[in-house]
Parts: sequence; C-alpha cells; structure tokens
Amino acid sequence: MPLFIVNARDKADALPLRMANRPDHLAWAAGFADKIRMAGPVFADDGETFAGSVFVMDMDTLQDVRDWAAEDPYAKAGVFETVEIRPFTWAIGDGKA
Repeated sequence: MPLFIVNARDKADALPLRMANRPDHLAWAAGFADKIRMAGPVFADDGETFAGSVFVMDMDTLQDVRDWAAEDPYAKAGVFETVEIRPFTWAIGDGKA
C-alpha cells in the first residue's frame, strides 16, 4: 500500500481543546495501529508545548486518508488550523515493519 504523511498544526491557543480531546484522540488512533507506520505530537520551539500531530499512514488512496483524518477527534473538535496530507515515500531510516 502507498504511504501518506498527515501534517496537522494546531490553532493558536488550542491547547485546552487539545487536552480535553486527547483521550478520545489516542483511543481513536489506537484503533488504526495496523495502518499507522509512525505517529506522534509536534511541539513548539520550546520542545514542550503541543503544536500539532504527524502521522505516516499506510492506506490505499489519498481519499481514504482524507476520510480517516476527518474522523480524528481533534479535527472534529476544531483543534487544527491546517491539515496537509501528501503521498510519501519512506527512503531512509527504520520505520515500523
């Protein structure tokens, strides 16, 4: 299957909204462990403040990833300012097998 990168950036001052929806987001993402090659939070320059999320997804089509990303509890709650989804090729490093 092809890979896609999902690069989501939080709105300014979205931290309280992010934290309120974090348990639902993590439970939702865990349900797709077989499709997630890599995922994690993105931080602000201070290295501590949440600023977004990144996923590398193994799915059939770009539309599949768009549909999946729209169901993220963070997206539904309005945490993100932007969500960029692009085809991706893993070229260097060890990813999840």
